[in-house]
Amino acid sequence: MMMTESIQSLPRGARVLVTGATGFTGQALTRQLAEAGADIRAIARASSNLAPLADLPVRWFRGDVFEPAVIREAVADVEYVFHVAALYREARHPDEQYWKVHVQSTQELARAVRGRPGFRRFVHVSTIGVHGHIENPPADENYPFHPGDIYQKTKAEAELWLRDFAAKEGLPFSVIRPAAIYGPGDRRLFKLFKMAARGWFPLLGRGKCLYHLIHVEDLAAGLRLAAVHPAAAGEVFICGNPEAIRLEDMGRAIAAALGRRLRVIRLPVGPVFVLADLCELACRPFGIEPPLYRRRVAFYTKDRSFDTRKIREKLGFQYRYSSEAGLRQTTEWYVGAGWLRGAGRPAAS
Repeated sequence: MMMTESIQSLPRGARVLVTGATGFTGQALTRQLAEAGADIRAIARASSNLAPLADLPVRWFRGDVFEPAVIREAVADVEYVFHVAALYREARHPDEQYWKVHVQSTQELARAVRGRPGFRRFVHVSTIGVHGHIENPPADENYPFHPGDIYQKTKAEAELWLRDFAAKEGLPFSVIRPAAIYGPGDRRLFKLFKMAARGWFPLLGRGKCLYHLIHVEDLAAGLRLAAVHPAAAGEVFICGNPEAIRLEDMGRAIAAALGRRLRVIRLPVGPVFVLADLCELACRPFGIEPPLYRRRVAFYTKDRSFDTRKIREKLGFQYRYSSEAGLRQTTEWYVGAGWLRGAGRPAAS
């Protein structure tokens, strides 16, 4: 693990707005901002659980992140906006909701802070998913966009709109495209940890299944750096570990941390895609989250390897967690929390 502090830091007392503060990345960022002495505002839906951040001095604005009235109140006198809010893929969400959360919110926030004296930077969180499958890895920030689902398409639309708007209106901004985010408490990649804990790890086809990871604490640090570094102004950065990792090696690293051996099982791709399509068709009319869907299948077939030098070379950013160290730390957290069983150790009740 590398422990290197950047010389660039957010001024104490800086007035910041965080969207998506109650989410996985948002919580990590909000805690780091609080530790840095920031004056924090955050937008949260009425249904959001504020308890995980109850110990922090956050001023909450309740409502949807795309509501103009909520935004106008929340951005009053802020110097920095961290736009982290995202709507993750669930069958119950209509396509229009993705557009509102990703695109409309970006538009409303950017317009609300446009031309304000004292406003310093709009840090926008996009995703490496806008690039889709990487035919000739590794890809960098200039690789073409090939979004494959409504989440990625609306994320791409929001980022492209912001970059165009900022250029026309003189809005100071930076864009971060995170790789696959993981760390203690994450549930989206937790399924991989559960599979490795069972001792067998299914992979589809014969590809390498390259994947890029970023520990949530490293991502939060990258977002803070993008807010203050002079060289980050008007730039886009992929935030991911220096090297991609094969899904098979992810599984082996998790199994090793659990004190287990891993058996990798290769399955044909075609029949699983057909089954996923059938699951989605059957579940969508009822708003039920399908147990298997096309994007989850694609996760096991695509190569997403990136050249992440730009954020390191241009901003001097260094990661605390290598993929192996981060996977081990996260696995140990899952065991300690009772989410997984370690070798010879029962799960908590």
